[in-house]
Amino acid sequence: MTNLSSLIKSLRDIMRNDAGINGDAQRIEQIIWILFLKVYAAKEETWDLEEEDYQSILPVNCRWDAWAHDDGKGGAMTGDELLAFVNDTLFPTLRTLPVTKETPVRQAIVPTMFAEANQYMKDGVLLRQVVNVIDSIDLEDYDEIHALGDIYENILRELQSAGSAGEFYTPRAVTDFMADHIEPKASEKVADFACGTGGFLVSWLKKLQTQEQTAATIEAIGQSTFGIEKKQFPYMLAITNMLLHGIDAPQIVHGNALTNNVLDYTEADAFDKILMNPPYGGHEKPDVQGHFPEDLRDSETADLFLVLILYRLKQNGRAAVVLPDGFLFGNDNTKVNIKKKLLDECNLHTVIRLPASVFAPYTSISTNLLFFDKTEPTKETWFYRLDMPEGYKHFSKTKPMQRAHFAPCDAWWQNRTVIPDADVEGAFQANVYTRQQIEDGGWNLDLCGYPTVEEEILSPAETIRAFHERRDALNAKIDTRLAKIEALLGGAEK
Repeated sequence: MTNLSSLIKSLRDIMRNDAGINGDAQRIEQIIWILFLKVYAAKEETWDLEEEDYQSILPVNCRWDAWAHDDGKGGAMTGDELLAFVNDTLFPTLRTLPVTKETPVRQAIVPTMFAEANQYMKDGVLLRQVVNVIDSIDLEDYDEIHALGDIYENILRELQSAGSAGEFYTPRAVTDFMADHIEPKASEKVADFACGTGGFLVSWLKKLQTQEQTAATIEAIGQSTFGIEKKQFPYMLAITNMLLHGIDAPQIVHGNALTNNVLDYTEADAFDKILMNPPYGGHEKPDVQGHFPEDLRDSETADLFLVLILYRLKQNGRAAVVLPDGFLFGNDNTKVNIKKKLLDECNLHTVIRLPASVFAPYTSISTNLLFFDKTEPTKETWFYRLDMPEGYKHFSKTKPMQRAHFAPCDAWWQNRTVIPDADVEGAFQANVYTRQQIEDGGWNLDLCGYPTVEEEILSPAETIRAFHERRDALNAKIDTRLAKIEALLGGAEK
């Protein structure tokens, strides 16, 4: 069995010497397209054994054994020859493989994977070394495949510190907690409309795979697990992630989920469960906003995704969504309209505030988990603030959040009670508010209690962003109080 624990270190050490690799994001992308072809080759061996008439979509010279496998006899391509083959033959061929509507998904994913993939390495000898490390993985060994899944998770975790690429990765502790409390069932269809690396879908699958053990059932679950990802890099990561978790034909679409008119969706386009961490802080152009009703149009990406969820969640369906503080306290007309629609059409039963450093070092923006079901209008909403675990000042790359850190919230979830704040008089760690109280408060959902102070040194940009966020929250509260005062004065004058 390959020593997979040292695999990533070996790849990092090799790539560090290549002039074409600049930063973690490029290194990860380079690893992923090679790993994808290795995993795909193993899948094709299985399909060929199981199906009499299986035909590979790959030309013979582009199959793993033809160009990547080194049998140790000195015939494997390396140096300039390997570099020329990869750049001038492999990539152009895989990008232009013929695909029709009849092409099976498991084959159509290959040209889509390589449509915008990049080959960064400039040294053919180093490229051969990287390929050899990945070729050494024995994908016929069950334990090794399982271990590779863990290694892949470590690769994805590194995205949090890979600059802007961190937006594609949601910590596994968060995706697992949300999947657990949305209660997956094998008969249901689940979706993530901005799936990034596929973390929510994998948490969903892993939860179900502990219940259902047959390969046929797992594949059926895969066919009901749907994702959309706009950007090529995370799309590649998500496809490979699904393959590594036993899904031979991943239902992952490369595209923008916001470019269809939401009024055109019918019950046939709806899902039983939706798990998401929408991109936030981004701004959509007017042509994208035009796909939404006028009173719900907003340039803020996260707001539009929440509206999309409301249109694509089945009756009696359930959703769990990550949203920034800006949505909770926002009081402009569009945000208020979206909140009204959410509380009118769904039961927003729970809001969990996360510690600010959960997504560090990518961002320190405070985030919240919203759980709601499309059953009846909201009557009351519980709010719970998850504090930092004992012994932690803040989460970091070396001390990331773990699923066990949600234990206090798990216990409270089953037996909900009001919890006064131990340090701030008159404040709460957990409390419940009626729909009328929320409406009277100007539709402010920023009711999760005072966040605990975390000792964290922020970059200048993050400091400014955090300041703007706190100022906006304060302004929203001031506006709400002023509106109440003006209403009272207006009533007195009459």
